Amino acid sequence: MHWRALSEEAPGPKWAGLFAEYWPDYKRWWLKEGDTARASYLESRRALKEHMPEIVPLYDELCDLAGGGDQAARFLSFYCPPPYLAGCSQAIWPGKEPVMVRNYDYNPNAFDSLILHTGWQGRRVLGTSDGLWGLVDGMNDAGLAISLTFGGRRVVGDGFGVPLILRYVLQTCATAEEAGAVLARVPTHMSYNVTVLDAKRHYLTAMMAPDRPAVITHAAVATNHQENVEWVSHARFTATVERERFLLQRLTLHRDPEEKFIGAFLKPPLYSTAFDAGFGTLYTAVYRPRLQQMEVRWPGTTWSFAMDDFNEGRRQVQIPGAA
Repeated sequence: MHWRALSEEAPGPKWAGLFAEYWPDYKRWWLKEGDTARASYLESRRALKEHMPEIVPLYDELCDLAGGGDQAARFLSFYCPPPYLAGCSQAIWPGKEPVMVRNYDYNPNAFDSLILHTGWQGRRVLGTSDGLWGLVDGMNDAGLAISLTFGGRRVVGDGFGVPLILRYVLQTCATAEEAGAVLARVPTHMSYNVTVLDAKRHYLTAMMAPDRPAVITHAAVATNHQENVEWVSHARFTATVERERFLLQRLTLHRDPEEKFIGAFLKPPLYSTAFDAGFGTLYTAVYRPRLQQMEVRWPGTTWSFAMDDFNEGRRQVQIPGAA
């Protein structure tokens, strides 16, 4: 995998160049069910204005940089996108300096491979890109970290792709409590578990769904089911219950030290090589929100970032088990 780390204080030529590069592939994915299967521009912008009004000016700016086309604007709204599944495990290690750790299990051919550092709307945000302004995990300069896992349910409804919801949380929230309020009210198009950790060491996990109210919990661990396993075959294939149990044991029965706990994400049963089925582990992310530090790890390799001293760069990484 070829990874990049890019920083741009305000939306500009770097982001426009990324969009021009990625858009052909994203457009094929976005149109795979046909143009009429996706929400109209007016419907998409209206939904953004209703549920995430603070970032509408940023959205408009990005649409302009993307060329102002109808399909690009509808895609960038993340409203009612095509359904997609991921694996993933995430947990909070509650030490003196609490740490959020996550594995992202997904198809390497449908991934941005991009660490994005932005200062949009006066709020610095650092995280792993999805859709070029959405995030699958990230952290802001208020010391709030966030990460997602798929919730293990088939139902699809009217709502936003969750990576944009994560961006919205980091753009507008400073605490876990504020994030929980947002996650409880913004509609999602599929079921996801979103975990947040703030600088005061408060954390929560929101079990979001398109067909029922979000459940806000004090869970420190999230894998790929919610309160109960509903999609049995998916749960068996991804070993979601086994991964959850393993992490809970590491946090309670064994009380692993920080580095041992993080290292467990780079080994089975958390680390996956099921790339043929689209659920191999692409990376392990480590967030230390109080210290404003992030690491991306692979077996034998670590790439470190700091909010206040971010260095752009490129990495070529060999992922075990990936073609």
